[in-house]
Amino acid sequence: MNIDFSKIKTPCYIVDEALLRKNLEILKSVQDRTGAKILLATKAFSMFSTFGIIGEYLYGVTSSSLFEARLGYEEMGKEVHIYAPAYMERDFDDIIKYSDHIVFNTFSQFNKYKDKIKNADKHIEVGIRINPEYSEIETDLYNPCFKNSRMGTTLEHFENNSLEGIDGLHFHTMCEQNSDTLKRTLEVVDKKFGKYLKNMKWINFGGGHHITREDYDIETLVECINFIKNKYNIEVYLEPGEAIALNTGFLVSSVLDTMKNGMDIALLDTSATCHMPDVLEMPYRPHIIGADMPNVLPYTYRLGSPTCLSGDVIGDYSFEKPLKEGDKLIFCDMAIYSMVKNNTFNGINLPSIYLNTIKDGIKLIKEFGYEDFKNRLS
Repeated sequence: MNIDFSKIKTPCYIVDEALLRKNLEILKSVQDRTGAKILLATKAFSMFSTFGIIGEYLYGVTSSSLFEARLGYEEMGKEVHIYAPAYMERDFDDIIKYSDHIVFNTFSQFNKYKDKIKNADKHIEVGIRINPEYSEIETDLYNPCFKNSRMGTTLEHFENNSLEGIDGLHFHTMCEQNSDTLKRTLEVVDKKFGKYLKNMKWINFGGGHHITREDYDIETLVECINFIKNKYNIEVYLEPGEAIALNTGFLVSSVLDTMKNGMDIALLDTSATCHMPDVLEMPYRPHIIGADMPNVLPYTYRLGSPTCLSGDVIGDYSFEKPLKEGDKLIFCDMAIYSMVKNNTFNGINLPSIYLNTIKDGIKLIKEFGYEDFKNRLS
């Protein structure tokens, strides 16, 4: 990126248009080869100033709430899909207004709202989320199929229900995984629910497909899509969130101070809790350009935030030179989830948002302030 970081106020997120389009070209190639339709999962990436770019390549958005559905409807204007474990009755008329596909978690939810859908002034496709009771995710927090999960209807509770009015089936069992996992998952889905797919218009493979990762096996993905399409003559949807904006965004931070307490410590204007909460929740270790693991390079620092939370620590990193006040640190892969999950705990301001455009270079999209913090409260 040809950016003069010394002139940028931190903390800030920067999304790079060229990198975003690179990912979208990969996804479009999958669509072109298979006829599958890929959607942006807005739960992972909701920077709507880029929706015009994304809409050039993908078929629309998939959402998990009324607000996400409305955002996709208003800002991209293509297909809007929605799924939630349960819908709030007060929201449902608006959900119908903004959505083209509505996926229900249970038959009881479908039966509650099916007349509203039938009487809507537009055609709406309806799906049921299934739980194949198979997943290769080790962490329960991210595993939709862990024991006693609320996500989807198992085969035991699927059978003996009327499928009249149901157009498709939806499953989501993956998280940041390769296509070999999808292939094994499809074997289970096909075995358990194949007899119902014969009467469906479409199947949605959900998210968790890391399609734009360097080591992702696209050929196996294409094989999986074509297998289901050809066997059942149905349309296939995928709704990856991370794959759209994977490795396209950065969080730029400045060093505020350094200190010692058993080791060198650098205090940043960036908070793990506020600005990249998955660092603590997953947890995971973000890469910093020019840094390495502790004790690999000459100077090792523990990176902490300006909040009062003792555990608000990003991690230990080593650097070629000692850190000093004003130094810029650039965290990688910060477009997905970080931007949608950030918060103003402790009155810490939200990072500004920039788009590094191909034509005009760096462009400020949004800057936050006190009113944004205040208006979340009462």
